[in-house]
Amino acid sequence: MVNTKLKAPDGPPSDVEEIKERSNYLRGTLAESMLEPISSGISEDDNRLMKFHGSYLQDNRDLRNERQKQKLEPAYQFMLRVRMAGGVATPEQWLVMDELAQKYGNGTLKLTTRQTFQMHGILKWHMKKTIQEIHASLLDTIAACGDVNRNVMCNPNPDQSDVHGEVYEWSKKLSDYLLPRTRAYHELWLDEEKIEGTPDVEVEPMYGALYLPRKFKIGIAVPPSNDIDVFSQDLGFIAVVEDGKLVGFNVAIGGGMGMTHGDTETYPQVAKVIGFCKPEQILDLAEKVITIQRDYGNRSVRKNARFKYTVDRLGLENVKAELENRLGWGLEEAREYNFTHNGDRYGWVKGSNGKWHFTLFVEGGRVTDYDGYKLMTGLREIAKVHKGDYRLTANQNLIIANVSSQKKKAINALIEEYGLTDGKNYSALRRSSMACVSLPTCGLAMAEAERYLPKLIDKIEEIVDENGLRDEEITIRMTGCPNGCARHALAEIGFIGKAPGKYNMYLGAAFDGSRLSKMYRENIGEEEILTELRGLLASYAKERQDGEHFGDFVIRTGVIKATTDGTNFHA
Repeated sequence: MVNTKLKAPDGPPSDVEEIKERSNYLRGTLAESMLEPISSGISEDDNRLMKFHGSYLQDNRDLRNERQKQKLEPAYQFMLRVRMAGGVATPEQWLVMDELAQKYGNGTLKLTTRQTFQMHGILKWHMKKTIQEIHASLLDTIAACGDVNRNVMCNPNPDQSDVHGEVYEWSKKLSDYLLPRTRAYHELWLDEEKIEGTPDVEVEPMYGALYLPRKFKIGIAVPPSNDIDVFSQDLGFIAVVEDGKLVGFNVAIGGGMGMTHGDTETYPQVAKVIGFCKPEQILDLAEKVITIQRDYGNRSVRKNARFKYTVDRLGLENVKAELENRLGWGLEEAREYNFTHNGDRYGWVKGSNGKWHFTLFVEGGRVTDYDGYKLMTGLREIAKVHKGDYRLTANQNLIIANVSSQKKKAINALIEEYGLTDGKNYSALRRSSMACVSLPTCGLAMAEAERYLPKLIDKIEEIVDENGLRDEEITIRMTGCPNGCARHALAEIGFIGKAPGKYNMYLGAAFDGSRLSKMYRENIGEEEILTELRGLLASYAKERQDGEHFGDFVIRTGVIKATTDGTNFHA
């Protein structure tokens, strides 16, 4: 029942709401569009619906101008994203993704910041075959994009305690429980016959015919690691462990990273902890939070439609009261927790189960063969003999996990043969870096990110080395637009693309992900970036307090104001 004291914003529905309404539960005209032989693209309406099926239509922007000169349509291609809770895949599934990337994609895999695979360069004619082969490997792409709950994240490190395995199981349960119930995906891609006569109310009992106003993200963190940036999630769960046992989760709501340049009504936000629940309560709780966003989110203005804006508009306490009313039970007081790091533990580590885990540094999350570095080939050969699993981290790295002592020698030999690196020879700054895909495939990108950040870090490393900071972990992230796919607003040094070669520079986020950054310099290029960092890093090296992180240092010394809440992000 909708609370009459709470209201959704007034205004006509956005064009996307109208597309969803007439889509017949996400079917639209996709069946016809994907068979249409004239164009390699699809209509914008169908592209909106494709997101719910795990894909976006894109084009190669490196070729755009040349194709326009030749009066050719853009070089259309699809990005396809897998749903894979907690980032866990079998070696067999890794080999399938590798094969599909070679056969239908651009020959590379992207390990995303939400712990899943992303493939680029798939032509329209190959989409159905690709999805079917993914499905045959027991993975799928349902709800990997779109106005629904996206891939559920959780701490992937299996070395710390048995609790991590239990938390992973909860992430899988959440992922499955919150799936859309429409059979559109199965009909369109897997040739399931359409079931006629199903009442509308039974098709989407939780989401309804219009689904959510915008995407929704859930993540589970296991202290002391906040590698999944739990405060960036619409709904975050913080595991509470007592005497080695998982007793429940602190619940945080209303996080989100996206914003729009020049629009102060949009901003990144950190989630707020509102209480504690028991493990067996999280499915019910997640569903009720989603229904609150369904009923009260902004369906008129999409850039203000994320749950963070709903929480801020209605008030945190009002949303908590509405949640407890829908649950029929109250949250307990939040329990103590402490985050001490957000990075990955590189190299070989022995886990609590006696198995070994090797964390590999994958710069920018891009798995491919480079000149002199056969990363993709090496991982393929390891997958052929590996009997454990692969775990994709929230920092775009990869864990070759659950390796037996008997298999460790063989896998280590392949690691050495192919020169696969744990990154320990790199600076801590580089190991703490993250970038979104950006150009050439992302249609929203205003500047480079993945292709440029490693080159920028090459030059920043010279400053780092000059100041004796090579082993100092400083989070640095870059996105090609303000949508926040690399969670730039939680980086101690963040860059958001503004124009080709130009970035807004942000400073001051907390190392543990609990405080946002603030803009330090606007629309600057590489020379200005390096000049600013030369002075800042020199001061940090000389004046920092014992154990003080860079983000805290620039706040303490007055370089930048602390952004304790998204509502003062622009202040």
